[in-house]
Amino acid sequence: MTAEERPDVAIIGGGMIGASVAWWLARDPAFTGSVTVIERDPSYAFASTTHTNSCLRQQFGTEINIRISQFAAGFIRAFRNWMEDDAAPDIPFHTFGYLYLAATDPAAEALRRAQALQARLGAGTRLLTPEEIAADYPFYRTDDLLLGSHGTRDEGYFDGATVFDWFRRKSRHLGVRWRADEVTAIETSSGRATALTLASGARLCPGWIVNATGPRAALTAAMAGLALPVEPRKRMTYCFEAEDLGQPLPLTIDPSGIHVRQDGAGYMAGCAPRQDGPVAPDDVTEDPTLWEEKVWPALAARIPAFERLRLRRSWVGHYAWNTLDQNALLGPHPECRNLLAANGFSGHGLQQAPAVGRGIAELIVHGGYRSLDLSPLSIDRVAANRPLLERAVI
Repeated sequence: MTAEERPDVAIIGGGMIGASVAWWLARDPAFTGSVTVIERDPSYAFASTTHTNSCLRQQFGTEINIRISQFAAGFIRAFRNWMEDDAAPDIPFHTFGYLYLAATDPAAEALRRAQALQARLGAGTRLLTPEEIAADYPFYRTDDLLLGSHGTRDEGYFDGATVFDWFRRKSRHLGVRWRADEVTAIETSSGRATALTLASGARLCPGWIVNATGPRAALTAAMAGLALPVEPRKRMTYCFEAEDLGQPLPLTIDPSGIHVRQDGAGYMAGCAPRQDGPVAPDDVTEDPTLWEEKVWPALAARIPAFERLRLRRSWVGHYAWNTLDQNALLGPHPECRNLLAANGFSGHGLQQAPAVGRGIAELIVHGGYRSLDLSPLSIDRVAANRPLLERAVI
């Protein structure tokens, strides 16, 4: 019979969020316990972490998300210092900004409201008229536009894969145990999770459990008899070559629903599927008509130079979509207080991982948030039906 293991913390899911929690726990001098990370697929073949576009922006519509992104930008810039390792690299961060384009009065007004909030919090967002957009970026067609919103600093894409690799590497160095295994059952008693059963037959009895299973979060919560409003949703990515525009292309969010940005010497575009609903977490099948019938025509309509291009590769990833309000769900579940949620990021998980990992670690070690107060994202708002709606979701 397999002996019980008793780690102080078990993290279910070893993607970007789980790895961040593990690293922040292990580096805290006040934490003297043990951590086990359980990852069902160490190849990360279907993981959101490895299918991300690895972007970071300040242009959110809620204060907490802006604060989280501000910390992330500083974290990336000071990454080597945070790792406390001379071998750690500097993280490339291509800060050409996001450019939101509005073609209707309600969309333009939403940009104005969001920019006022962002400016108050110190983000470098500027509003642009169609004439100003055309002057700064002459490759766009602007005749249908009313307004644009551009981030002048700390927005763009970064090398998330290296950040992820170092979270894992340094957590192992600090004593975190990583297991290639799968949780198949969660036992509960008197409002607490008491044991995890793994596919290997092992049994773990941790003091704390962190649900960091991305698009599988609701399946994990259901093992403990809990409901979680998170579902996997497909997001498509296309990498292509086209004429050099003469200057970096901001991450452009078009009114058509397509987004596109510079990607090295080429370009990257993405969008939701035609029917944006829940799918199986390992469903990565592509719609072969989407590029030809929707994405390419929208790109060429906004940037005429993209009428001639060459598609190089494409893939499907998943958002862990929070159906309540498209914001992260964090902290202890009200029906199971030692089971902590780090779920429902709705496409923002990679950029929010540094702040969220730190916050979850602080809850475990110190009993509350000590750095950035993440309580607006508490999972308690689900039972209270108190959404904190984030409208700036791509």
